[in-house]
Amino acid sequence: MSQAEKARLFKGLHVAGQPVVLYNIWDAGGAHALDKAGAKAIATGSWSVAAAHGYKDGEAMPLDFALMIVERIAQSTDLPLTVDFEGGYAEDPDQIEKNVSRVIAAGAVGINFEDQIVKGSGLYTIPDQVARIEAARRAADTAGIPLFVNARTDVFLKAGPDGVHADLMDDALARQAAYTVAGADGIFVPGLTDGSLIRTICEEASLPVNVMMRGAFKSVEDAAEFGVARVSFGPGPYAAAVEDLTARFNAI
Repeated sequence: MSQAEKARLFKGLHVAGQPVVLYNIWDAGGAHALDKAGAKAIATGSWSVAAAHGYKDGEAMPLDFALMIVERIAQSTDLPLTVDFEGGYAEDPDQIEKNVSRVIAAGAVGINFEDQIVKGSGLYTIPDQVARIEAARRAADTAGIPLFVNARTDVFLKAGPDGVHADLMDDALARQAAYTVAGADGIFVPGLTDGSLIRTICEEASLPVNVMMRGAFKSVEDAAEFGVARVSFGPGPYAAAVEDLTARFNAI
């Protein structure tokens, strides 16, 4: 398949109630293993990629190095690849456009793109993040690749305990609506694990909803029943691999 065909295939995997499962990896070996295991798509996790190469999360890894890893992963599998691109390694929309062009050139057909201010505090305002998403969409249009822009909002993750999440729903839904108009293809709500709130997001959002498997979610079925179209595992697979490695060493 061409890169554009992979992008269209990937978008079609997002079905409410029948979510595509993304078990986040951090290198070409992991991508190859999941390909052989029957995965439908490959996704990186920024925390895992950074940790696996000796960096902290939050765009501490140099962009050139990160893109080399993306390229190696893309070349190791014929499956669609979506990349956790954090905040796009820039604040300015013009630079976002350039950076997204580079991740597409490396082989990605999708990106996670978050609205928290990396290396800063708080979230971008809705107008500012809209401009940044529009820049990402321009890069995709210029490349001729229907890049799946998974707009991540950190309103819940930044808030901490579930108890305050109900008060943040209006903000999250307002961001989802604005990001839709800006050209996003999906909305990612990490940190939100309350089933009733997730159901509300799924019912009111115009975009496919992505949740992270953590907290109350014990299985994909738990998430699917609320209407999500995508589940991802974030740093969980890397943490499990390191734990297994350590346990095997200690058992020698």
